Amino acid sequence: MPGQDPDAAFALVADFEQYPRLTQNVRTVQIFHRADGGMESTWEVNFRRGILVWTERDEVDAAARRLEFTQTKGDFAKFVGTWTVEPAPGGALVTFSSRFDLGIASLASLVDPVACAALRDSISEILRGLFGAATEIREIEAAPIPG
Repeated sequence: MPGQDPDAAFALVADFEQYPRLTQNVRTVQIFHRADGGMESTWEVNFRRGILVWTERDEVDAAARRLEFTQTKGDFAKFVGTWTVEPAPGGALVTFSSRFDLGIASLASLVDPVACAALRDSISEILRGLFGAATEIREIEAAPIPG
């Protein structure tokens, strides 16, 4: 992200509650702060003709500019990933990586590519909403968990 301070960029990425304003695919995000100082978030996201809902545990390491998430309950059989922000020449490099299992083995060859594309599209919209329409997006890693 040219011209972006890495710490400021991470603060934007970690502010999930603003995501519904950045893309029509994210319907709602609710943040819950746990007693142990951790964070959980509940998501409602448009997917095809339906809505995916899940709750994830979010482990935020602001000093390392790293956020790890793991679904704790919801529509995925498994959903894990990371957001990282690193210094880059003239700005910051934001990386999103995720793995998922929709839990429908018999339809995986049909549904997984659609889910990957939908996730990549949503993340692209979020990044452009956060950092501007001209944001260069090189790669968004969204892949099924090998079965």
